[in-house]
Amino acid sequence: MSGLPRAHGGPVLSALFRSQPEDFQVEEVDGFEAAGQGEHLLLTVEKRGMNTAHAAKRIARWAGIPEMGVGYAGMKDRHAVTRQRFSVHFPKRVAPDLAELVSDDLRVLASVWHNRKLPRGALKGNRFILVLRGVEGDPVAIEQRLQAIAAKGLPNYFGGQRFGREGDNVESARRMFAGQRVHRDQRSIYLSAARSEIFNAVLAERVADGSWASGAEGEVWMLDGTQSVFGPEPASEELAARASRQDIHPTGPMWGLGELRPTGAVREAEEAAVAPFAELRAGLEAAGMKQERRALRVRVDGLAWQWLEPGQLRLDFGLPPGAYATGLLDALGDVSEPPREG
Repeated sequence: MSGLPRAHGGPVLSALFRSQPEDFQVEEVDGFEAAGQGEHLLLTVEKRGMNTAHAAKRIARWAGIPEMGVGYAGMKDRHAVTRQRFSVHFPKRVAPDLAELVSDDLRVLASVWHNRKLPRGALKGNRFILVLRGVEGDPVAIEQRLQAIAAKGLPNYFGGQRFGREGDNVESARRMFAGQRVHRDQRSIYLSAARSEIFNAVLAERVADGSWASGAEGEVWMLDGTQSVFGPEPASEELAARASRQDIHPTGPMWGLGELRPTGAVREAEEAAVAPFAELRAGLEAAGMKQERRALRVRVDGLAWQWLEPGQLRLDFGLPPGAYATGLLDALGDVSEPPREG
């Protein structure tokens, strides 16, 4: 998210991140309880140094089924220790020995039968444990910044993962919109990158003018912890109080067919922010994407921190689905990862 405006001020630290997988731990918060019966075996696994797609392939080989028979709710990074659920379709409810799936980098924590495939997005959120090493900065200023994040939340920017390893997914989207043929999976990735680019531009303007969390005249709001939106609404003391409590959040456009929903000052700000992206907007509309809304702010749940030793800071917090832990690191300062091969 380099170059995007920070909401809480300039950097208060520099640090190294993900020097080892244990420095980035993620655990899914399940969106539902298993039925205890059915043709889909729900596996809760812990994996180290392995992304979700690779784990799904390994599980499919173990099960002796096509990869499409394996479901998961969210994508998890490779350079981390992650805990998440997978569903595996066994029409005859006969599964191989779980011990054959276990390895040094993958453990099965639980298994239970369920009545349907695990769909994407079927989780309440994620909990993170991050360890920063080689931290340089004033500890008082760092803790004040963390307190501000806990009280006010974070801009809900899409993280760099959305734009590809080399950051070229948006340019690939432009080529696709110009007529270049791409694989179906790539098409979905490029459409998402184009929408994310436009959303980040709108959010950046709202961060710059200070209204990203408090809202403005003609705002469309989202209820915290849901995808429910209401508005546009005139500014009021009641809405300002609810926004201050993080009960509701201002929203921005996920571009597609249809009119911008806000009115007044918010609509004017969005129209100005999206104006440079005529090519991307036209491509998204031609692809049949529908106009949607995304919260401009994300609540950081249960943020806690601990100095493990001088220069080593542990962060523990939760985020809703679709929010990026790297957004918290960016709000703190300049955090870099070691170079990696492959």
